[in-house]
Amino acid sequence: MPALELRAVSKSYRSQWTFARTPIVRELDLEVEPGEVFGFLGHNGAGKTTTLKMMMGLSRPDSGEIRLFGEPHLNAAIRRRVGFLPENPYFYDYLTGREFLSFMGRFFGLDGAERRRRVDELLERTGVATAADRPLRKCSKGMLQRLGLAQALIGDPDLVVLDEPMSGLDPIGRREVRDLILDLRRRGKTVFFSSHILQDAEMLCDRVGILVSGRLRSQGRLRDLVGDRVRSWEVTVVGGREPLPGEVLSRRQGEVLRRVTSEEELRALLSQLAGSDGRVVSLIPQRATLEEVFLRDVRQADDCAADSAGAPPAA
Repeated sequence: MPALELRAVSKSYRSQWTFARTPIVRELDLEVEPGEVFGFLGHNGAGKTTTLKMMMGLSRPDSGEIRLFGEPHLNAAIRRRVGFLPENPYFYDYLTGREFLSFMGRFFGLDGAERRRRVDELLERTGVATAADRPLRKCSKGMLQRLGLAQALIGDPDLVVLDEPMSGLDPIGRREVRDLILDLRRRGKTVFFSSHILQDAEMLCDRVGILVSGRLRSQGRLRDLVGDRVRSWEVTVVGGREPLPGEVLSRRQGEVLRRVTSEEELRALLSQLAGSDGRVVSLIPQRATLEEVFLRDVRQADDCAADSAGAPPAA
């Protein structure tokens, strides 16, 4: 049974000036399996946050169905199994981090001792224990983001939904959040997060979906979307007798970065270096990246939109 299931979900908003409806999410079909990390990727304005708001019951879809663990997503009992971090969470800034998490724990019916244990654990896990008793109005944006993540976990949810969880974090904070997401997967939790930072998705996700202008353009495992084929090799060499095979990309302090595009060319380069005074500093295979898949989907969507705009009206 999927942890999260969307079937033909659509959402549009009415303009306050023309009253015309603008589609935001279009016929979205999506499944997320228990225990996986799913990356919901898209450019700004693609419809990611609107989709997450519908999943959390903060906005109603125009059509379609959303189910959590096989039950309707508005079922109050099933929603207790879900933790949510919105993109721009609101905090009562006169509370401390400890008070805020304790307040949120009451919504899940945690008693005093269990609530205090859970709060202390999450303050430590999210890296804000040292500022736990500081008023939230004196906390940095990154610290507030970590507290928002902590409140999403206060009820020990089976499904964690995160809207742009890396927003506002420095490199250390991003690393800590990535480690936390991987720890949730190790514990059998399901994580669904939206992002436009493709590097995070490549490092974390079992599967991804790419949303472009409200439509899901690609969905699947990274190895299926990107593939394993090596397209070229970038070889950094020192020395060697010219001419050597491959295209020179750069020269720096005696090191030359070359690109070769076939195994035959790579073998020839290594053979020539071995027969001379040259040596290999590094050899990096170049495969397709998630960024290329993402840009391909965006360009295809733009081309389709341009073709539709230029097509003559139907008779």
